[in-house]
Amino acid sequence: MNNLKTVVRGMYDVQKIRVMMGNRIVANFKVKLGQQPSKSEDEIDAEGKAILADLRRSFKKITDGVVAYPKRKDFKGDELISDFTEFVLIAQYLTLEQQEQQHLKNLKAVLDDYAIFSLFLKDIKGIGPAMAGVIISEIDIAKAKYPSSLWAYAGLDVAGDGRGRSRRSEHQIKRKYQNSEGEDAERNSITFNPFLKTKLVGVLASSFLRAGDNKYSQIYRDYKNRLENRPDLAESSKAHRHNMALRYMIKMFLIDLYNVWRPIEGLPVSSPYQEAKLGHKHSRAA
Repeated sequence: MNNLKTVVRGMYDVQKIRVMMGNRIVANFKVKLGQQPSKSEDEIDAEGKAILADLRRSFKKITDGVVAYPKRKDFKGDELISDFTEFVLIAQYLTLEQQEQQHLKNLKAVLDDYAIFSLFLKDIKGIGPAMAGVIISEIDIAKAKYPSSLWAYAGLDVAGDGRGRSRRSEHQIKRKYQNSEGEDAERNSITFNPFLKTKLVGVLASSFLRAGDNKYSQIYRDYKNRLENRPDLAESSKAHRHNMALRYMIKMFLIDLYNVWRPIEGLPVSSPYQEAKLGHKHSRAA
């Protein structure tokens, strides 16, 4: 499993560098075109993607029929990529794109070795190879005794103050470690896997909704409707209810994942906390 995690994390490392570089290139060309550059380097917006598409076409036109990339003295630009430094920047960006795609291709090649992928994850609308790789490599299902164990590990549980789990100091716990001098010490630590939480809530949730008419988007819509009719949430914002519904949808997905994955690995299955302790039956249409 550690080898798979290395493949997945490596792909996301390349993706992060590619996105950062893409945004910087877009910012440079926006200035060149007299536009206001965007501030975020976390993702490339629609306008940025359009600029990169134009640059990609320009790069292809410049290199069309060329056996090797031209040297500075032989470089002939166009109206968009007008100097050699710009040409080199675009070449570096396209190389990162190719590396990212190769990482994804490698990941696809190994996922079928994992039964939870071939028997469950690959058939769910909204889950691609990258997300499947995250789920399989970041979760140790043998350690998840209950569905709530998965929720806690993904940062979807409720802290002692009744609020959703976060990095806030009051939500952290004391963990022991050895300091640089080899002495036992304690420090505050978060209780969840932040990488997994970001991918599940920040990426998979949106992917489920974009996938259209599927089981999990229906769970989201039904639960959001329930939230909108709760008197205690009448003063809450639409964004707050939206985020609550997203987290609930992911929690229901994790229950399904737990119920399929544990038996595959020959592990016992326990009922969700609501059913085992509170006697509440979960309804997918509720």
